[in-house]
Amino acid sequence: MPSPSGEITVLLSDSQQGNAEATSKLMHLVYSQLRRMAARRFGHERPDHTLQPTALVHEAYLRLMKPGTVRWKNRSHFFGIAARAMRQILVESARKRNAGKRGGGQPKINLDEARVSSLEEPSEWLALDEALARLQEFDPRQSQIVELRIFGGLSAKETAAALHVSVTTVKEDWKLAKAWLRGELERDAK
Repeated sequence: MPSPSGEITVLLSDSQQGNAEATSKLMHLVYSQLRRMAARRFGHERPDHTLQPTALVHEAYLRLMKPGTVRWKNRSHFFGIAARAMRQILVESARKRNAGKRGGGQPKINLDEARVSSLEEPSEWLALDEALARLQEFDPRQSQIVELRIFGGLSAKETAAALHVSVTTVKEDWKLAKAWLRGELERDAK
């Protein structure tokens, strides 16, 4: 019997081939991990946030399982893309909330150890998303680490496993990425 990790990889492949039973089993296996990722993300959100962890998971899962989206390589690849999908959903939500609002005020974003602590204003989400897009061009791995830590709510150890690098590499890249993002966000706020 394959390990849970190996089983997820097999089910991802079978599901992409149109196997409905595999898709159902896959949802059962990954749902709790996706829910934990979303719950960690919402741990520091304001209580009246329009999206809730369950809704975020469901929306992300629907996007992930849409036929023809991505050819999953393995479990780590799936959860990495899941973190990116959650980021996109949260940014889209921020854009909708920000539509029609005037700018002004400087976005104040505090990058803490595993997530952005309490991004309340849509402009904060948008500023972070734009800075992350620039970081992606500059250093793709650092961008992935930020995405997994902030939007996926993964620990340094979980991020290292997902990216197949050492925990030390994740911690060093995380420090560098936070410093770079702070500089970009301060520059943008001027």
